[in-house]
Amino acid sequence: MATDSTDSLTDGILSVLRPAVEEVDLKVKAVRQSQVELREYVDKLSKELHRLSDLQKAPISLDPYVQNLENSKHRILLVNNLLESVQERLTRLNQHIARESARRKAMLDPSQLS
Repeated sequence: MATDSTDSLTDGILSVLRPAVEEVDLKVKAVRQSQVELREYVDKLSKELHRLSDLQKAPISLDPYVQNLENSKHRILLVNNLLESVQERLTRLNQHIARESARRKAMLDPSQLS
């Protein structure tokens, strides 16, 4: 009797967690893609500023702006690494939920074993 209520509670928790984990995983993937696009844009802009700086002597120095872009690029890479780590953890959690759910279902329905 207690096992049935525990299994029901576990199944309920798993059914609530799985969609949330999958939704967060999708959003992390979207953010990672945005980070890649932003990094590419920053690279292009940085190269263009270097090219402009080499072609003509501007009345103001572009070097501080180029340095700011390089710093931004570094921060983007750090965020991207963090997002990658989060996504890997979410994937592992989702796999664990799926395994646990399958194990619980197998325990509840012994006829599946035959």
